[in-house]
Amino acid sequence: MDRKDFLQLGALGSAVAGVSLLSGCNTRKNGAQVSTKPGPFELDEVSVDELQKGMESGKYTSESITQMYLDRIDEIDANGPTLNTVIEENPDALDIARKLDKEREQGNVRGPLHGIPIMIKDNIETRDKMMTTAGALALVGNVADSDSWVAKKLREAGAVILAKTNLSEWANFRSTRSSSGWSARGGQTRNPNVLDRNPCGSSSGSGAAASANLCTIAIGTETNGSVVCPSSSNGVVGVKPTLGLWSRAGIIPLSHSQDTPGPMARTVRDAAILLGAITGVDPNDKVTSQSKGNSYTDYTQFLDADGLKGARIGVARNFFGFHKETDDVMNKAIEAMKDAGAVIVDPANYDPKEKMGDAEFTMLLYEFKNDLNEYLKGVNPKVKVSTLADIIEFNKEHKEESMPYFGQEILVMAEKKGPLSDPEYKKALAKVRRISRDQGIDATMQEHKLDAIVAPTGGPAWTTDVVNGDHSGGGSSSPAAESGYPNVTVPAGYIHDLPVGISFFGAPWTEPKLLKYAYAFEQKTKARRKPAFRPSIGMPTPKTVDV
Repeated sequence: MDRKDFLQLGALGSAVAGVSLLSGCNTRKNGAQVSTKPGPFELDEVSVDELQKGMESGKYTSESITQMYLDRIDEIDANGPTLNTVIEENPDALDIARKLDKEREQGNVRGPLHGIPIMIKDNIETRDKMMTTAGALALVGNVADSDSWVAKKLREAGAVILAKTNLSEWANFRSTRSSSGWSARGGQTRNPNVLDRNPCGSSSGSGAAASANLCTIAIGTETNGSVVCPSSSNGVVGVKPTLGLWSRAGIIPLSHSQDTPGPMARTVRDAAILLGAITGVDPNDKVTSQSKGNSYTDYTQFLDADGLKGARIGVARNFFGFHKETDDVMNKAIEAMKDAGAVIVDPANYDPKEKMGDAEFTMLLYEFKNDLNEYLKGVNPKVKVSTLADIIEFNKEHKEESMPYFGQEILVMAEKKGPLSDPEYKKALAKVRRISRDQGIDATMQEHKLDAIVAPTGGPAWTTDVVNGDHSGGGSSSPAAESGYPNVTVPAGYIHDLPVGISFFGAPWTEPKLLKYAYAFEQKTKARRKPAFRPSIGMPTPKTVDV
């Protein structure tokens, strides 16, 4: 069973009517979609470095930048094209920005993120007035009493946490039929490139917001594809780090064997700046101890426009073939890498001896139940659910609001699983690791003596479809996700105004190499475009022929 068969969540539409029955569920609007293209925006495509220069010169302040983003959110996220990327704005954002401006005036600049507005996914806890709900009505009222590691490190770096982003509810792990980017609390997120197209998920709002220039950078989370797929579909850079490079403490979990947060940005450099700011060993997440000696606080030092010269890049051709135009974009990308001096090994297929089958899904069902039940022990007392079983019952009791378009089949399947001591779980976990690591990425790289593997991140975004749910054709997220190894996706080209990304993945802790290659590719191709906000991609008007 592959990702599209089980990591699907949500359906088109908005549960705003239902949300309003539960106070405080959503600070955003869900207005009607219109075809008006947004006007020019002063901060369109602006980078972290450019904003820092602007603040140094006095052209900008963090407060003025934050206000411009908030105004733009009101213009094109809540009204205008109604992207629904934001599930809740931070009411303290401007106050935080003012304090950071005062620090700058006093000569204290904490680093490259000082004063920079960043959005984070609504499964990442913040100790402020915003809730953390994973888009679920069952967690309304979950105001955290402490910051997640991610939020703590952002504040230490001087970033302004601007808002929480919408997502596929429960990180795309609720129903077998869904539309990615939908949550009961936030409604349906739309793709800013073409509005009736899907933003992928589950970090839908983070990908769409970064692409639409509603923030400088965003943060998503991934279990399998939830950073790289929305990055590709919306036309931004996404980094799925090695498991343990970033702490998961304070993040609503799906799977401790695969979950990780990661940056989503318009450029590789901005993603690299953010990546270094969040690294570190966190005693609240034991897996981060493995990052000691393997992490950096500055990944920009590895960026090199000539970084592909001499690099052995393997092409995993077995991830091609699901969409001809996607293959065309990938083949042009491979030629660009050759021109940049890379040694292309083609094919270098990812071809484990065993088939994964249902092993990953079985593992995720067990870990979701175990990890979520553990997380729920510490939620705000205002939340009335304390177990996965409670959530299932809540959804039944609030069916019209929580399940207007699809059910909770995956939640029910997970609830039926036993503890992590069950032989079925241990067998599934061992199989996932064996196939994805020993027989997978490790074997492929060793056989072909590779520095990295490339493959299409995914195809062009599909139309959002409440009747049939997601219908993506293919992608390459599973090897890096299942192994816990790093993956960097970069815009590679467009198909009818729909972006397509190329993934660079490889051995654990090789973020420096992957970012170097991704940056060199980005500088060579300059593929990213500002979103067009097209209402749809219509069929051409038939021509009249005289007979």
